[in-house]
Amino acid sequence: MTGLVIRNTGSAYTVLTPEGIEYNCKIKGKFRLKGIRTTNPVAVGDHVEIAVQPDQSAYITAIEPRRNYIIRRASNLSKEAHIIAANLDQTFLIVTLTHPVTSTTFIDRFLSTSEAYRIPATIVINKVDLLTEPDDRELLDAVTYLYTSIGYPVIHTSTKTGEGIDALSRALANRITLLSGNSGVGKTTIINTLIPGLELRTAEISDVHLTGMHTTTFSEMYPLREGGYIVDTPGVRGFGTIDFDKYQVAHYFPEIFRASANCRYGNCTHTHEPGCAVLQALDNQEIAQSRYTSYLSILSDIEPSKYRNGNS
Repeated sequence: MTGLVIRNTGSAYTVLTPEGIEYNCKIKGKFRLKGIRTTNPVAVGDHVEIAVQPDQSAYITAIEPRRNYIIRRASNLSKEAHIIAANLDQTFLIVTLTHPVTSTTFIDRFLSTSEAYRIPATIVINKVDLLTEPDDRELLDAVTYLYTSIGYPVIHTSTKTGEGIDALSRALANRITLLSGNSGVGKTTIINTLIPGLELRTAEISDVHLTGMHTTTFSEMYPLREGGYIVDTPGVRGFGTIDFDKYQVAHYFPEIFRASANCRYGNCTHTHEPGCAVLQALDNQEIAQSRYTSYLSILSDIEPSKYRNGNS
């Protein structure tokens, strides 16, 4: 019997069969992803084979080949990967520019991971109703221009005013979409707005640290009335990349990759080499300093002592 993994609680999985029956399953056997050690060998979005026992208990016995998947480092000190979701049509990153502030490094690490796994990404800037001062609106315009100029769609949303919710709903229709973001950016409230009656639990922002408090504790897929699914995941405070080759990191930054075509050396790391077109584009302000800093931060994950400050 086959089915779709729609929920992962860490120790058990809910599998939905084509007949609409849900089974709570455990794993039988060992699963590995390209030799990478993973904290969760089965992920939401996986198509699996299950065996149902006479007592109605069920086991996942095999995973069908994945169309794609997206992973992140399980923790800053871990070499293990965490599979966020599998078989996605697109990823949407929910960010906020205030209360709390999403760092551009976090945004860029998420986008580069989506690029690495060839999954189209969209940025959703939420809580735009809080951006009332002229400086706030200038920041919104600047961040929007930065990412749209690279080629990423950007949607402005507010669940308080309803701004952008219809546009977001249209962009999600008939697609399987991963929604991710830092804790506190309003992801759960957006899902509740998109799916009336779902009433997922939300939490207030911490006044002390201006960060979100986790309300989603496991990954789950929710059907949309327009068709398609939202994949909701626990909010994350960091996004550690894994399994990147230092010579390929530039491939996951579209504007850096475009500029690198004119580098003198084919194995240019874009940090110090003579004739580096990327460094020239950076000097000419054709590449944003924030994006280049994010690029260096990923290189520093690979070789910490060499690229921590962008030096060779």
